Amino acid sequence: MKLKKSDKNPILAPNPQNDWESLITCNPGVVYDNGTFYMLYRAAGNDEQHVIRFGLATSKDGVNFHRVSDHYAFGPSLDGYDSGCVEDPRIVKFDDDFYITYAYRPYSPGQYWKFAHDVVLLPECGEHSPRAISQNLGNTALAVTSDFVNYRRLGRLTSPILDDRDVILFPEQVDGQYVMLHRPKQYVGGDYGVKYPSIWVKFSDDLLDWEMKESHLLMTGKEGTWEEKIGGSTPPILTEDGWLMLYHGVENGGCGYYRVGAALLDANNPLKVISRTPQPILEPEYEYETQGLYNGCVFPTGNVVVDGVLYVYYGAADMYIGLATCPLNELLDYLKSDECKL
Repeated sequence: MKLKKSDKNPILAPNPQNDWESLITCNPGVVYDNGTFYMLYRAAGNDEQHVIRFGLATSKDGVNFHRVSDHYAFGPSLDGYDSGCVEDPRIVKFDDDFYITYAYRPYSPGQYWKFAHDVVLLPECGEHSPRAISQNLGNTALAVTSDFVNYRRLGRLTSPILDDRDVILFPEQVDGQYVMLHRPKQYVGGDYGVKYPSIWVKFSDDLLDWEMKESHLLMTGKEGTWEEKIGGSTPPILTEDGWLMLYHGVENGGCGYYRVGAALLDANNPLKVISRTPQPILEPEYEYETQGLYNGCVFPTGNVVVDGVLYVYYGAADMYIGLATCPLNELLDYLKSDECKL
């Protein structure tokens, strides 16, 4: 079972006419509303500090996207917790508002592809500086918009002493509770029962009240496979068979190729994993996925279902945006097959 990649890929590429997106356009959050696909995408230029912002593009067919403006839509704050960069938006809708979880750093990361794995620029600071500052930790916050023009930053979602990204909200409550996926990098070792960063779940009755809630281990990687390190990818989709969840897996303990798997979670108890694809349904193949700032990376951050078709939007090689599709029922039938059942 493989998702079918669009013959228009990459559907969005860096724009040399705009400095803020001249080097990178990747990892988009996408939502479909009233006949329009809205895409917030990660963008950066070739500046030494590597400031990362969000651009906005729209489409009527889900394939051909057009930039809304030559100016970015959402960027780092001037002096707040997210003043370094904003990254990797995931979008869900409640009522008439779109809620966006996004990763951030207090300082820009620098041109990380020139550093060792998982190394970013660090600020000069005193010994009493908070860990989030001194280590320039990646963290996650929440923003809201009703029109993708005006945004309100609602605040930090995750602990300031953890590198905690791939934070994704479920688009509906479960038993009156909001549900959040997250991937704290430090939750490894004997106390946590996992060797590599994994997917965890929290429940809350408020969209901002997560830090003191208990984390439940949902899924962990598999030693010696394409998915040793795993993390959430796109907002789960509620189907008649349960929650369809796409996730990314990384070989070699998190230092190799990024691929994509799918899992089916119980509709009423998302801590129960019903099935899981043994092999990736999306993986790097083409030059735009294998040659870039991270060679060999497909990283979905947006998915929608329109007229029975699943659209999956992904970052490719940390430089481009790709699209892959399949009939939703085809993927669900595969997940219900004996090959995937746990």
